[in-house]
Amino acid sequence: MTAETPEHLLDDALLERFRERAAGYDARNAFFDEDLAELVERGYLRALVPAELGGLGWRLEDAVRAQIRLGGAAPATALAVNMHLVWTGVAKVLRDRGDDGLEFLLRDAAAGEVFGFGISEAGNDLMLFGSRTVAEPQADGGYRYTGRKIFTSLSPAWTRLGTMGLDTTSPDAPKIVYGFVERSAPGIRILDDWDTLGMRASQSRTTVLEGVPAAADRIVRRLDPGPNADPLIFGIFACFELFLGAVYTGIGARALELAIAAARRRRSMKADGRPLSEDPDIRWRIADAALAHDAIEPQLVGLARDVDALADHGRFWFAKLAGAKVRATETAKHVVDQALRVAGGSSYFAGDELGRLSRDVLAGVFHPSDDESAHSTIANAWIGPLA
Repeated sequence: MTAETPEHLLDDALLERFRERAAGYDARNAFFDEDLAELVERGYLRALVPAELGGLGWRLEDAVRAQIRLGGAAPATALAVNMHLVWTGVAKVLRDRGDDGLEFLLRDAAAGEVFGFGISEAGNDLMLFGSRTVAEPQADGGYRYTGRKIFTSLSPAWTRLGTMGLDTTSPDAPKIVYGFVERSAPGIRILDDWDTLGMRASQSRTTVLEGVPAAADRIVRRLDPGPNADPLIFGIFACFELFLGAVYTGIGARALELAIAAARRRRSMKADGRPLSEDPDIRWRIADAALAHDAIEPQLVGLARDVDALADHGRFWFAKLAGAKVRATETAKHVVDQALRVAGGSSYFAGDELGRLSRDVLAGVFHPSDDESAHSTIANAWIGPLA
């Protein structure tokens, strides 16, 4: 049993406050300071930390449900918080499998530290399996990282950054080195370069690392480059894909609500002033959106439940996770598009909530796994890798 359900912790009144703020954050290109303060106060950043360590003891399934709710109210807030939840989720995934290598992370999160996700790099389509960042080994077992990380969500707020780089100088090199650095460490520069079409409140700025030290006890993996079934990689992939899918599914849910409200509100002069909700073409469009949207949440929740239960999907695990993310983001785009057509020209005005959702939902195509890599992963699982 969890300490609080997602519906109780993220109650309707809280989400309505977040929704009201979201438009202002977007217009000002501002970080969601007030939202974050309320989430911290309620213990949301400790949701996946075990109760015995000071957290709420949630399952991944609970976090997926919660992120769907949060994504429907404030997508950029949800997307940024995702990155902290990914790391605490990875620590939970490892702990559930008997690996205490990220126990320090759970204790830090319980103590109030906020984790950023410093993995993405411009031009690095290898993602977790390669890096443009240099990881320089130190005599004490630590490393220094030098490189540039993009889309570093929570940039104004994170206190710990999970990152990785390539060690090319150790006797067993090359190795991808995963570690955590502190914001107070020398050599960190965060650029003020986040001025985007959507997801503006996430403030996912570029982070420049210039010889940033990670202590030996904060180096958590040294892995061979290339595809790797290490539990850390599985944990990152599972949490990242599922929580991303949840945020965009929340966007779809809200867009569907707005479409129904618009159809009931709008009147047709051609139909003697009857509401558009009685128009068969509008009804079909809303039904089409609902038909697509309704299939996604059960998939995300089911896969999260399987991760919690240590289910064995063998070689299909990565294919299932990548597929779930792509279906979630593409379905959300489709639902929003249908909602825009139902709502009409009012949604084209700056400040309209549905118009903002149409910009936020576009970010889904840029998150890994993208459409191409997901198809490659799925083909490899079903057909086998290329010779």
